[in-house]
Parts: sequence; C-alpha cells; structure tokens
Amino acid sequence: MEKQDASPAVELRGVYKRFGKVVAVQKMDLTFGEGSLVTLLGPSGCGKTTILRMIAGLESPTEGDIYIKGKRVNDIPIHKRNLGMIFQNYALFPHKNIFDNVAFGLKYRDVPKNEVAGKVKKALEMVRLPGVESRMPSQLSGGQQQRIAMARAIVIEPDVLLMDEPLSALDENLREEMRREIDNLQQLLGVTTVFVTHDQREALSMSDKIVVMNDGLKQQEGSPQEVYNFPENHFVADFLGHSNFFHGTVSDRIQDVVHVQLKDGNAFRVKHPGEWRQGDPVELVVRAQNLKVTTENEPPPEPDMNSFNGIIKDRSYMGGEVSYFVELENGTMVHAIGIAKLHPIRKGVAVRVHAAPRHCGLLRI
Repeated sequence: MEKQDASPAVELRGVYKRFGKVVAVQKMDLTFGEGSLVTLLGPSGCGKTTILRMIAGLESPTEGDIYIKGKRVNDIPIHKRNLGMIFQNYALFPHKNIFDNVAFGLKYRDVPKNEVAGKVKKALEMVRLPGVESRMPSQLSGGQQQRIAMARAIVIEPDVLLMDEPLSALDENLREEMRREIDNLQQLLGVTTVFVTHDQREALSMSDKIVVMNDGLKQQEGSPQEVYNFPENHFVADFLGHSNFFHGTVSDRIQDVVHVQLKDGNAFRVKHPGEWRQGDPVELVVRAQNLKVTTENEPPPEPDMNSFNGIIKDRSYMGGEVSYFVELENGTMVHAIGIAKLHPIRKGVAVRVHAAPRHCGLLRI
C-alpha cells in the first residue's frame, strides 16, 4: 500500500496542458507517495503519457506546478531532475555495447571512472543479466533488452522512475514475467515509480495506487481493490473488467440492503453503503466474474442470491475460464465469466444466473 505518512515524492498542483486548441490534461491534482508505485491507467489519448512527459521535463505545463521531492521543477531541465525513464521501445543505442548503454547516464553525473564499472555490474545483477557487458543490443531478446533499459534507468539511483508502456511490445507470457520483475525491483529499490499503461491487468497486479483517466480528467484514484470493487462512475466500472449495467430506481432500503427495481422488470437486492432513498435513479453494476451460471437442477452457489432464469445464447471457452452470454426470461442479455469446468454448459441450455447482493454495485445517475 502507498505510504500515507510519507512526504510526497511527486506532486501535480492544478496542472493543465493544452496543445493548440486540444486540451490534453485538465486541472490535474495528483500526489505520488515516497516509495510507491502509482499507475496512470486509461485508454489511448486520455492524457496519461502527457502527465509522465511533464514530470520528466519533456513537456511544460500550460498552467500549474510540478514538484519533485518538494522542489518546484517547472523550469528545471530534464537532465537535472534525476529521473530514470523506461519506454516501450527500450531506446537502447544499437551501436553501443551493453556496458556503454547502461553507463550512459553516469557520464553526465560526474561519477568517477573507477566507480562506473561497479555500478554497471550491480545494476545488471539487479535485473538478473550479469556478465553481458560486452554484448550488443541486437544479440539480446526483447525481454533481455527491456531488462537492460531497466538497468540503465536504475544505475543513476534516480529519485523517481518513470515507465511509459514498457511492456506493450512483449508477448503475453513475457509480459507476465516482466510484471513480476518490475514489481520486485521497485520494492527492492524502494524508488517512487510512475507507471503508464492502458492494460488493466498490469495496473491491478502491480500498483500501490491507480489513477484512472479519461479525456484528460482524473476519473478515480485509489488502491487496486478500491477502484475495481468500488468504481465511482460508469467509465471506471466499464474500463476495469467486464461489467453488466442496468438502469433502475431504488424501491426500498432495509439496513444496508438496497432494493432496486430495474427498467427491464427485474428486481435486485444490493448490499451497498451510502444514503440511498426510495425513488433515486441508479445504475446497477454487476461484474461478469460475479455472475454465477448453473444448470436448472443445480443448487444456487450460496443462499440469499439474486437469481434469474435464462438460456445460454453463446459461449467462449478460454482454457481456464469460460465466457457465457445468457438471455434472461425478459430478454435482457447478460455476460458471465466463470471457471471452466471439464464440460462447459452448451448453447441453448436453460440455466439460472445468480448474483450475490454484496457483489453488486450502485452508481448515481
């Protein structure tokens, strides 16, 4: 978890960025705690990379201030901000060997020559690629090149590590391995890290805090568990995971259980804190992973569930998971994702769809 009592390593205060008539970032206030890994998550064009580039000094904010370690850096050039940077395309020098690539940043920091070799050796050991100093980048795999980019970023002992979609050029299995590598290395170093991605799995698996962005605006920030389980608006609920959305009205509230009458005629019980009053228009959110599908003769997964009759209209077998599209009796189509059994339910089979009240969410309209 992000260190709440630590002084902030990076702060954005009222930062606004415009390119001509295009507004890329709108009045952004952000705090990155010392030693934390914070992910800027959102679709292409949402402003996350622009924020990273402003922290780095590659772009200047149109308005607002940026602080690193409590010092305003708006007018400080990139080479004086002591930042490590890792990009999607590795940005290694193809004509330099690995030693010179990793040592590049040390040359501009007045590091004594007799200390450079030791620092390079230590950085390569930390990314688990010892002894490759004399090789050329073309002799290494994509994953190894990304490790070299990490070594070059950490060898300067940066105050902040900036990572812009560093894994998007790798295949899925290698991405999973590199996610663990980055997570372990960040914890080992304790360096504040700003990680930019559009991949929700990367964000959820690695982050102390996630900042979800869209159209240059911060939509929500919090721990991975908070933004996933308690989305504050439709965009966050839709962007993080596969969700089913239904419009309705609050019909009653008994303690912390809200009764919702949906426009499609179904009724749901939702265990959700907050001030909900009869007649409030709401949007009900149920993640596909929280909908359970059983055949008609199977008992419900647990007591006190919202349950509905339906028919499997389509399914997708994905190895460890199976994705079902179920048409309920009233014609509403829902999406459910569950652990794949040896024999998944076939198309056309009558089923029951279940949702526990505690796994349903409510959004105000």
